[in-house]
Amino acid sequence: MRYDVVIAGAGPTGLMLACELRLAGARTLVLERLAEPVDFSKALGVHARTVELLDMRGLGEGFQAEAPKLRGGNFASLGVPLDFSSFDTRHPYALFVPQVRTEELLTGRALELGAELRRGHAVTALEQDADGVTVSVTGPEGPYEVECAYLVGCDGGGSTVRKLLGIDFPGQDPHMFAVIADARFREELPHGEGMGPMRPYGVMRHDLRAWFAAFPLEPDVYRATVAFFDRPYADRRAPVTEEDVRAALTEVAGSDFGMHDVRWLSRLTDTSRQAERYRDGRVLLAGDACHIHLPAGGQGLNLGFQDAVNLGWKLGATIAGTAPPELLDTYEAERRPIAAGVLRNTRAQAVLIDPDPRYEGLRELMIELLHVPETNRYLAGLISALDVRYPMAGEHPLLGRRVPDLPLVTEDGTRQLSTYFHAARGVLLTLGCDQPLADEAAAWKDRVDLVAAEGVADPGSAVDGLTALLVRPDGYICWTAAPETGTDGLTDALRTWFGPPAM
Repeated sequence: MRYDVVIAGAGPTGLMLACELRLAGARTLVLERLAEPVDFSKALGVHARTVELLDMRGLGEGFQAEAPKLRGGNFASLGVPLDFSSFDTRHPYALFVPQVRTEELLTGRALELGAELRRGHAVTALEQDADGVTVSVTGPEGPYEVECAYLVGCDGGGSTVRKLLGIDFPGQDPHMFAVIADARFREELPHGEGMGPMRPYGVMRHDLRAWFAAFPLEPDVYRATVAFFDRPYADRRAPVTEEDVRAALTEVAGSDFGMHDVRWLSRLTDTSRQAERYRDGRVLLAGDACHIHLPAGGQGLNLGFQDAVNLGWKLGATIAGTAPPELLDTYEAERRPIAAGVLRNTRAQAVLIDPDPRYEGLRELMIELLHVPETNRYLAGLISALDVRYPMAGEHPLLGRRVPDLPLVTEDGTRQLSTYFHAARGVLLTLGCDQPLADEAAAWKDRVDLVAAEGVADPGSAVDGLTALLVRPDGYICWTAAPETGTDGLTDALRTWFGPPAM
C-alpha cells in the first residue's frame, strides 16, 4: 500500500503532524521504534501558544481538564516570573501537562482521524526519487519496505532520518551536565533561594559550580536535578543509576534526602544544535530531529508542536495538489529562524544558570531587567511563542502574526474565532457584510471558509479598524483589509498561500 506520508517517530511532534495530515486527507503512517508508549514524562507542560493551537483544533478541553495553570513563566530560574497577561490571548499561562498525557491525547486523536500507528517498527534506510520515497523498516516480524510520497523525520535529537540524509547537525558542545530523578524523599528538601517559581527547593554551590533543584510533580513526588558545570561528563547514552544521583546529591547538597521509589532517571546537557537544512527532496525533518537545546523555559516540546502545525497544512495541500509550488519551502523559511531564536535564548540561559561567581553581576543585572515590564514582556513572548511573526507581504502590523481568538458577534450569537479552525482550513473573516470579498474568494471555497461576523464582542481589540482578515490554517494572518483598501491584494494572498483557484 502506498501512503501519502510516513512519519518516523510517535512523540508529540509526530503525533500532531499525523493529526494535521489526516485533517488534510493525507494517508498517513506513523512508525515508532519503541514497542510501547513510555511511562515517564520528559516535558511537563505546554505553553500559551500551544494551548491556542490546541483550541483551534478542538483539543483544548482535553488538555485543560484538571491541568494546573502556571501563570508565570520562567527565564533562567532567576526568581522573577515572566508575565503573560499583557498578551492578547485567552490563555495567558502554561499548562502543567506531563508528556505522557500529551502523547496519550494526541495518539487518541490521530487514530480517531484515521492515521495508522505501528509501534516497534524502526526506520533503517531510505531511497527517494522524483516520485516518492521507499522506506526500509524493521518490525517485530522482520524487515519490509513502505512506499510513500513524503517521509518526515520526527525521531528526536539522534534522528535516524537526518543521519540517513547526511544532513549536518552543527552547534555548541556542552559545558553543563545534569542527572535527573523523579522520586520520593523521606527527608525534607531544602528550600532554595533564587531558584525560580518552578524550582522551590534547591541548593546553590558557587564553590563547586554546581546546584541541586527540585519541584513537585504530584503529592510527595519530585523531579530532582543536580547540575555541574565544566566537568567531564558521562556519555549521554550511558544509563543513569540511582547511585549516580545519590552521589551527586550528596556532593552538592550534603545528603540524598532519603531518595526512594525512583520512577525515572535521566541525564541532560546544554548541547545546542540545529540541522543545516530541514528538507531534502521529499524528506523533511521536524521537532528535535532538527533542533536540540537546553530545556530551559520548557520550550522544546512546544517548538516541535508548532513545527508540526506549520508543516502539516502545507504538506497536506501539496499532496492534495492545491498548493502553490513554493509553499512547502516556506516551512523551513519560517520555522528555522524561530528555532535559531530558541537556541539563542537557551544558550543565554545556560550562562545565567551557571553558578560561577564571575557571572554574579550578569545575573543581578538580568534580574533587574526582568522587573522592567518591556523586558519581561519581550522574554515572555520568546518563551511562550506568542510573539512569533513570519515574513509576510504587506504593511499592516498584524501580518505574519497569530490571530487573537476573537469573540465574534454572529447571527447565531457570540462565537470564538478558534472554533472555525477545527478542520485546519484557511479562514476569510469579514467584519460587517462585505459581499465583494465573498465573491472574490469563492473560487477558493474548497480550501478557505468564509466567516461573516457583525463585529467583535470586545471593544478595543487588535483588529479594530479592519473589515476583513485572511488567516492561514495555522492561525497566522496573511492578508488584511480596511475600508479604504477594499479587496486590494486578496487574490494575490489567496494564490500565495492556497494555490490557484478551483476550476
